[in-house]
Amino acid sequence: MLDIGPVLVANRGEIAVRVLRALRELGIPSVAVYSEADADAPHVRLADQSFELGPAPPAQSYLDIDRVLGAAKATGARSIHPGYGFLAENPEFAQACEDAGLIFIGPPVEAIRGMGSKIEARRRMKEAGIPTVPGGTEPLTSVEDAVAAADEIGYPVAFKASAGGGGRGFRVAEDRSSVEQAFTGAQGEGERFFGDPSVYVEKYIEDPRHVEVQILADAHGNVVHLGERDCSVQRRHQKLIEESPAPTVGPELRKRIGEIAVAAARSIGYRSAGTVEGLLDGDEFYFLEMNTRLQVEHPVTEMVTGVDLVREQLRIAAGLPLEFAQDDVRLRGWAIECRINAESAAKGFLPAPGTITAWEPPQGPGVRVDSGIRAGDRVSPYYDPLLAKLIVWDADRDAATRRMLRALDEFEVAGTATLIPFHRAFLLTPEWQRGETGRSLLADRAWLKATEEPAH
Repeated sequence: MLDIGPVLVANRGEIAVRVLRALRELGIPSVAVYSEADADAPHVRLADQSFELGPAPPAQSYLDIDRVLGAAKATGARSIHPGYGFLAENPEFAQACEDAGLIFIGPPVEAIRGMGSKIEARRRMKEAGIPTVPGGTEPLTSVEDAVAAADEIGYPVAFKASAGGGGRGFRVAEDRSSVEQAFTGAQGEGERFFGDPSVYVEKYIEDPRHVEVQILADAHGNVVHLGERDCSVQRRHQKLIEESPAPTVGPELRKRIGEIAVAAARSIGYRSAGTVEGLLDGDEFYFLEMNTRLQVEHPVTEMVTGVDLVREQLRIAAGLPLEFAQDDVRLRGWAIECRINAESAAKGFLPAPGTITAWEPPQGPGVRVDSGIRAGDRVSPYYDPLLAKLIVWDADRDAATRRMLRALDEFEVAGTATLIPFHRAFLLTPEWQRGETGRSLLADRAWLKATEEPAH
């Protein structure tokens, strides 16, 4: 047994369930934390101990550092796994864990801090010789500076909040006349959502593929990559479908972008699981950002490599070296993940909180469902609408697509709208079959409306 327990899982929903299951398999004692709204949630029942943090709003529960650390002290936890979201990429939280004598199951504080600022991340990557999208590495201080920088780069350009993410703080200027609106819009969202108005500019690539590389790094100098994932099917920079391997990446390109990701991780002294996200424009791969945590879409990598990423995180946190080298990593078959959100694509991806009256996930060969939901649970407006991740594996992309369509047909949910009809419709399009991003479809309101299923 790894000597890092009890481990407190500072999260909720499917990712808390995922981590708690890994802890159970390794024989490590676990602690769940929960808000008042989650008192009867599946992750609470799976843990050896549980501790209530406070009211439903995240600021009073899952995002309250003092309350989370208080829960660790009260339950005797020795380590904290942050999952993703909430406090996972908060350097102040990682530092507070360290100061409290707790093991933070994630990267060093300085790696989180350095990659948390997109401006700082771009600067560090450029210094390390990592290819980045053409653009600036300094915050813009005025509209005049923004115009001058955009003129120099060439239109269209993207203005991005340094602390932004999930599509917030991201605005495009097609020409000089739209710079002021894009710049001030990105600045305002950066301040409003992240408390940081810093904005930089880079060349806007019209329809790139969003390709990311999974890495693992231990405390003994070993860094490996586990191939790439393609996350190009997005709406407003929110991922909807992910797959591994990427349909447009062959062995030579895979080796090159994998080496870029490993070099990026080494350049910041990374440790734990992490993801180097990039834009793929033809054969050109540009560093976009580094996610210093476990990704929502990590299961597709697990399915094609056979590597349990959460287990590796726990082993690395315990000070153990990786058990395999780069040459041992093999990608086998094809995996696809569909995010089953409580949203209606036909209504502009409007969130659909409510009570789950029926919940019957699909089963069968090559099907995996990661969820933190059961029948009778209420989908709270306070939290992310992700109900489950449906992941399938098969021998190749066509077979995996057919398996996913079968699994979607079997997935029975009642009481709220979900993205199941959208996924079913999208996977049947020529765009998906050709391995395209489907960007035009996702902007087509009439097509999205047509995905709505008739009421029964």
